[in-house]
Amino acid sequence: MEYWSKLTLRSEEFPGVEYTIQRMSLGRRIDLGKRVRQTGLKAEFLQAGDSLRDRVEVGILQNEIDRLYLEWALMSVTGLRIDGEEAGPPLVIERGPESLTREILTEIKRELDLTEEERKNS
Repeated sequence: MEYWSKLTLRSEEFPGVEYTIQRMSLGRRIDLGKRVRQTGLKAEFLQAGDSLRDRVEVGILQNEIDRLYLEWALMSVTGLRIDGEEAGPPLVIERGPESLTREILTEIKRELDLTEEERKNS
């Protein structure tokens, strides 16, 4: 058996663009949990509030968590230039098309939710 700790996917929305993400492992799950823990706890606390300010703050915190996922898992991007520059992960996160970052984020979260059996088969 051979296992690949990364997964390269083709963008469905942007033909010619490919991206590589880290696959989940126990060590990576612990690392990600540590990175997200503090922001997640704060967001959970604010969700209990009913003010507009609390709801806005929760939205900001959720976007921060999404950014942490992207920074943690996105390893490379090919086939994309942004403002004339080859688009690596930091540039895609900062200035790339939001729909592409959402697509990548969806795949990262899907990988987080795979069972061990599903991981073996993919």
